[in-house]
Amino acid sequence: MAGKPRGGCEALRVVARCRPMSRREEAAGYERVLELDVKLGQVSIRNPRAAPGELPKTFTFDAVYDAGSKQADLYDETVRPLIDSGLQGFNGTTYTMQGAWAEPEKRGIIPSAFEHIFTHISRSQNQQYLVRASYLEIYQEEIRDLLAKDQSKKLELKENPETGVYIKDLSSFVTKNVKEIEHVMNLGSQTRSVGSTNMNEHSSRSHAIFLITIECSETGPDGEEHIRVGKLNLVDLAGSERQSKMGAHGERPKEASKINLSLSALGNVISALVDGRSTHIPYRDSKLTRLLQDSLGGNAKTIMVATLGPASHSYDESLSTLRFANRAKNIKNKPRVNEDPKDTLLREFQEEIVRLKAQLEKRGMLGKKRRRSSRRKKAMDGEGTVDNEGEDENEEGLEKNMENYLKEQKERLEEEKAAIQDDHSLVSEEKQKLLQEKEKMIEDLRKEQEATELLAIKYK
Repeated sequence: MAGKPRGGCEALRVVARCRPMSRREEAAGYERVLELDVKLGQVSIRNPRAAPGELPKTFTFDAVYDAGSKQADLYDETVRPLIDSGLQGFNGTTYTMQGAWAEPEKRGIIPSAFEHIFTHISRSQNQQYLVRASYLEIYQEEIRDLLAKDQSKKLELKENPETGVYIKDLSSFVTKNVKEIEHVMNLGSQTRSVGSTNMNEHSSRSHAIFLITIECSETGPDGEEHIRVGKLNLVDLAGSERQSKMGAHGERPKEASKINLSLSALGNVISALVDGRSTHIPYRDSKLTRLLQDSLGGNAKTIMVATLGPASHSYDESLSTLRFANRAKNIKNKPRVNEDPKDTLLREFQEEIVRLKAQLEKRGMLGKKRRRSSRRKKAMDGEGTVDNEGEDENEEGLEKNMENYLKEQKERLEEEKAAIQDDHSLVSEEKQKLLQEKEKMIEDLRKEQEATELLAIKYK
């Protein structure tokens, strides 16, 4: 994939956010061990078992957000520039959370990013956009496609010399608005692995990545069409939980062990990147680190949001997270715009349109040629014959191709319409809107078919 450097190296942007004390923590009488200085961007953590006179440990980040901060502030100040970069053709990664979807003031980074992307597209001029979404999880070191019909299938990691690491057979859905991409997210979230532990009532038992691919086509100064592709990895890491505190049985300890191993591998990659002495970066030690290779020391703008627990009960986990985030801020990436890659869906669509237009034009020329042949035949008045059989066959072949293409498109739309009607997870209003969109597309296709038939009659 071709790319142009823009601004050289760029450090990871690391911010810390402290959640409020939970009702369970307050009821248990745990003391608060975290203090945040929003102005200085500092977090101080006090050891509840500290010896007399022992000072708190202090860490400084690009920004910190206390329990009273708003989701909108975190998004506008920290994440918005990353999403803008994705729209411009950069790769971007944020380690983050969803928040409460239904309440605008509590919405997390992911739903806010959806709104941001499609608002930008609706206001753009002289540009064509295509947005695709994929959703996967890494559960016990196995990769699962959260949007696939067969949830038992484990996916493989592959590597391409041009595009880097990718997941073979990962499904991808084209989305045209916020509702459609939210629907994709909701479908995937329903199959994600979560469970209850003493540390978290709805604990993520897997690492999840929601991948948004944004393709943009526009005419450059050279008069040629150029395509930029930005890929946004919205990552929700499962938190490390000490098994002695989990109070869980069955699969939970095994899940925690795998989570902690992959987070340890992530920590080792970060350490190797920042110590300046390592000649080998252990990306291959886990599926997570291999997938995020571009985000850590590679071709991506990256933001890490370190979420902290304020209670003394969470001291060990919060200290580990702070140390982890503190090392990460020293990583240097080399982000660049991904320009004119070969394997874009937008280019595929454009080439298909050009091919169909060429078929129509060729059919028109064949029609004119037939009329000229017919006139010559009449002029000869029986003195000779003109064989049009080859031209007839060519024209009939073109018409057949066009008819088959239109028929296939109509059948596909009818199948999508049926799927929407059968999807019980959609609310009636959303279902009605999607059905209306499909009906309009079918009607447009019918008109196109009629126009094609009229064109064929005209040239016969």
